[in-house]
Amino acid sequence: PLRYISKYREFVKHEAVKNKSQWKTMGPAKVAVPSPNDFLQKHSKEPKLAPKKKEEDGKKLLPLSVPQRTYRPVIRIKKNFINKNAVAVIRGVPKKPRPFCVDTKQGDKYPLEPSGLVPKYIKKKNYGVTPKYVTRRNEEIKREEEEYEASVLEELKKKAMKTLSDEERTNILKALKKNWEEINHAYQGLPVLTDTRYKKIHKEELELKLKQLEHDIAAIEKHKNIYIAD
Repeated sequence: PLRYISKYREFVKHEAVKNKSQWKTMGPAKVAVPSPNDFLQKHSKEPKLAPKKKEEDGKKLLPLSVPQRTYRPVIRIKKNFINKNAVAVIRGVPKKPRPFCVDTKQGDKYPLEPSGLVPKYIKKKNYGVTPKYVTRRNEEIKREEEEYEASVLEELKKKAMKTLSDEERTNILKALKKNWEEINHAYQGLPVLTDTRYKKIHKEELELKLKQLEHDIAAIEKHKNIYIAD
């Protein structure tokens, strides 16, 4: 049988040659070749100075080697640095060895002063003295408390509220704590499994009562003066 030849064979060849350039990878065919006479010469890229003028306006210029009258030469004094360093070492105060702290048996050491083991902060002049901003803040808090107590007393005088005595306050606090112990005992006796709606509601009621009693006890213990409205 004859070999299969695709009908697009000529079309593929045409497309392959269509956009292909002869100088695509090798460069243009004709390139201007540089002339062999235009080679790089020595010192050709260095800036060139203008030619020196021997005479200017009929006056002869002085040679550059002659110094001016105001010129003062710099006198360099040779120093013997070896002797200077030797004198500085002899007259100098010996440096004190820096204290180190060794914390391992291999001899690893580090400076002692920044380690925090030296109590250098207690040597300050203001060590142990209350800062000024703390004192100022305490005075402001005390003044605010006094103003608040004075305003409360004025309001109580206006509303004629009754002050709870210490004995009554103690009795109420004891009663609240006793009530809390009874409800807590009942709460601890609840079953672990709350499988019915009644058990769940009863548990939530006991929790609310305990939370309210704890809030009342904390409020009474926090405030010494308690006022009751008639």
